[in-house]
Amino acid sequence: MASTPLTLRAADEYCRMLTRGHYENFAVASWFVPHALRRDLMRFYAFCRTTDDLGDESGSPQVALRRLQRWRDDTQALFCGEAPVHPVLFALQDTIARNALDAAPFFDLIAANEQDQRVTSYSVWPELERYCQLSAAPVGRVVLRLFGIATPLTEKLSDDVCIGLQLANHAQDVSRDARIGRCYLLQSDLDELGQAGAVRAMVQRARSLLASGRALEPYAPGSLRLQLASYRLGGLAICAEIEKMQFATHQARPHVAARSKALLVLRALLEALFHSPQAGNAETA
Repeated sequence: MASTPLTLRAADEYCRMLTRGHYENFAVASWFVPHALRRDLMRFYAFCRTTDDLGDESGSPQVALRRLQRWRDDTQALFCGEAPVHPVLFALQDTIARNALDAAPFFDLIAANEQDQRVTSYSVWPELERYCQLSAAPVGRVVLRLFGIATPLTEKLSDDVCIGLQLANHAQDVSRDARIGRCYLLQSDLDELGQAGAVRAMVQRARSLLASGRALEPYAPGSLRLQLASYRLGGLAICAEIEKMQFATHQARPHVAARSKALLVLRALLEALFHSPQAGNAETA
């Protein structure tokens, strides 16, 4: 039987299916984003979803590494100008070309998932920070490029926020990570402070990094400002829930209630609408 040629419309529908149910803050903020940009974000988040799934859902580190290597090869071929076959890469080629996106963030995300197959714990903060620079920071950097506000300053602030969000999720997911043989709590904190103390230390670090969102948001247009505020407030809400349970996330995974999420979205919207930008023009790259 002859195969049906892949169309951009079909590839975008595949990306939409992948992101449905994930990246809730993106979904809310996207109501205020122009259609073309919303589509570019959807395609990029589909790449993130696919990369994460290859790392987390392959059944074993050996299989995951083989699949991630194929994904790396296909992504490399895309940036070398070869016509992609996978629908996510097929859709992304248009976004990458129109926005002149760098390859580095895409390969960093793959490298982070490869590292997850080989490294299951981190001794000290610089080790975990380097991992977060691969696994979290690239997402913000691509988003800044898509919105046209990427500069050395905004990238540094964005790195802080993305890493802060990841630390909040690591502190939230201690029990879940333990079930798959991973621990992102610092071993040095566990030795010195115990389980709850290590979670507390990670929450404190997350809150400190998330505070950079206040400085980043004035550089962003209104639609992105809403998205950034949602991320910051959502991360802080996770931290608050962890604190409520006395940092015992090794026993249960805390959740932010649906009503609280709705209030966070409203608060983010109000901040985006009424927080007058004061940063002026960001320094140029």
